[in-house]
Amino acid sequence: MPASKTPKQPKLPLTKRELTVLKLIFREKTNKEIAHQLGITDSGVEFHRKNIYKKTKSKSIVGLVKYALKSGLVKI
Repeated sequence: MPASKTPKQPKLPLTKRELTVLKLIFREKTNKEIAHQLGITDSGVEFHRKNIYKKTKSKSIVGLVKYALKSGLVKI
């Protein structure tokens, strides 16, 4: 009997830290709140946010939310 194969999930282009930042953005956290929670600077959050926009090809927060929902990263 052949071993059953489970379908591979598509690899997300985001790092673990970027995914964390994206989930916090989805929860309406400010850069300052995200920075405090993650123990990084506001500019560090902004750096991750810019990378997230670029990697997801989003132009706005709405695009980020759509990406998060489509990717199954968050649920309403």
